[in-house]
Order: sequence, then C-alpha cells, then structure tokens
Amino acid sequence: MTYKWSLSPEVIWPARYAQMVNFGLPAADVESVRESVSDMWSDGPGGWVTEWSKLGARYADDGNPTLAALAYGYAKFPVLADDARRTALQHQIHQYVLAAPSFPVDFERRVLDIPYQGSTTPVAVHIFSAPDLPADTPVILASGGADGHKIDIHHMFMGFAQGTKARIVAFDIPGTGESEIAMTPESREVIDGLVSFCRSLGNGRVVHFGLSMGGYFAAYSGLSGLVDAAVNCGGPVEAAFAPGKTWAEGAIGIIGNLFGFDREPTPQELAHQVGPHSLRPLLDKDDNCKMLVINGTADALVPIEDSLVFSGRRDTLVVMADGETHCVVTKWDDTIALITGWLAREVT
Repeated sequence: MTYKWSLSPEVIWPARYAQMVNFGLPAADVESVRESVSDMWSDGPGGWVTEWSKLGARYADDGNPTLAALAYGYAKFPVLADDARRTALQHQIHQYVLAAPSFPVDFERRVLDIPYQGSTTPVAVHIFSAPDLPADTPVILASGGADGHKIDIHHMFMGFAQGTKARIVAFDIPGTGESEIAMTPESREVIDGLVSFCRSLGNGRVVHFGLSMGGYFAAYSGLSGLVDAAVNCGGPVEAAFAPGKTWAEGAIGIIGNLFGFDREPTPQELAHQVGPHSLRPLLDKDDNCKMLVINGTADALVPIEDSLVFSGRRDTLVVMADGETHCVVTKWDDTIALITGWLAREVT
C-alpha cells in the first residue's frame, strides 16, 4: 500500500544533507549524487534511486559494505513506492549483514513474530551489545522514524551499546522499512510485544528510545508506563495530529504512505486518518515513567508544542535547543552525547 506524489529533489536536499553526512556518508560522495539527480521517481539516469544505487554498488565493489548499506538506504528514500526502491532495501540488508563482522559491537539479526490484532506480524530486529556483555543486563528498545530506519542510523545504536553497556534492540516502526503493517493507532500493539520481548531478553529493565516519528512510539510507551524510562527525540504526540495541521512540503507524501494510503489522500482523508493518533488520552493521565523529551525550537516538521506539552510533568526532562531544527540534527554530536548519557544513567 504505497504511492508516489509530486516531489522535487531540490526540496529534499536542504533538510537531508546534514543528516546524510552526520550518519556517515562522505560529503564529496553526497555532493556527487546531488549533482547527478534530476528526478525523484524515475528509474534511470538522473533518477534518485538509480544514482544512489550506483553509489551503493560502487561501495560494495570496493569492499565497503557499511557505506554500501548507507547508500542503498538513501536509494530507497523516501518510501518503498516502487520495485527499484524495494530492491534497494534488499541490497541494503544484504550489505549490512556483510558488514556486521566489522562492527565494534556484537550483532545479531532476528525476525520476531509479534502479536498483532489477533494474529502475528513479523518484525525484524537488530540486536547490538558490547563485547562480553553479560546476559543479565538492561535492554534499550530503539528506532528511527518515518524515513530513517534501523540500518540507516545504526551508528547511533552502536554508540548506545558502547556508551550505556545495555543491549540494544533496534526495529523499524510500523509503516516503514521491513514492517509489514501500516502505522495505525492499533499498531502500537507491536510496541507492547517488543517490550515484552525485551524484558525477556535481559534483566527485565527496558528503556525505549525513539527518533522523529519513532519518538511518537517512545512517548506512547513512556506515557503509559509500559517501559521503565523513555526518550522522545522530535516525535509528534498531539499538535501534529490536530485538525487543520499541514505537513511540510516533502513530508506529506511520506506521512500518507506511513499511514497506509495507496494513493495521494485528500486533506480531509489524511486528517481523518491522522487524528486518532493523538496521545492526549495518555497526556491526561499520570502514569508516565521517567522521560527525556528533546527537540529544536526551529523544527519545521513537528510543532514545538508537541515537546513543550511535556513541560512540568512528573519525572520528565524537556530539552529544547534554541534555533535548532528537527531532532537537533544540526548539533548532532551534542544531541547524541546528551541522550547517551541520559540512557546510561537510566539503565543502571
């Protein structure tokens, strides 16, 4: 259930360039792809998926599967709306598994059958742990967002594993990556199942980290007290889902695909689908665990009200970076250091 929409590559680059470089791709190679891309959806010379896949293939041929996996990750961007992007995802997974022996941490890939709506749904997870980490340790459940999936931001998860001495379980949120279900209010059930898995994997203590749209699910588990601590980095919770809310250019199609539309929805159809995601019922309660909420005040994707709404809550730290953008990626090293330090304290 995917669709394409009118989208110019020039809309993408300003918001994504820093992310691409910060997550590990050489700036010169990103610039080269930028100069080559002329169309977002064509599967041929100048097409986004084609030019990024060429870079991924070059890295693979050069024996650098880690960079190949990152490049193929951007080839599949922004959504898996055609065969070329779905193929890029498979190349990404293949190269990533090839790269795993070179990781500075232990790595395991599993596909879990997670309870969902009276049946099960497969959820691929990547498990990271520092070498010789005892089995009886806390677990951090972690995810990216709507278009930055578990492989795309794996350096972050490896850093968490090294910096916290917890075991990391990374997954793709519903509606993205390897997930086979759309993001609906019911899809929060997947988080319930993953938390249960994490409790059985370690010593029972589970902390949930979510980046961008992944922060929505971390806010859900944190506000409901499902986990022992939670980090929401830039995730929407209420204002983003309010009637009349408009999404930034370049993001609206990603959101429509995330929520399971197979064609471009009307504003009314999108609002009808989006509204029930509001976490206001949980915000009205006092069941939350200890939480960290962080974002930039200049976020153009998620209203800052969705972070400020946590101000004054019990056991909740809200950090707003003045003038910084979505998820504070413009000061990424500082952001990750803050989050890693907080996680390290909460898993002990």
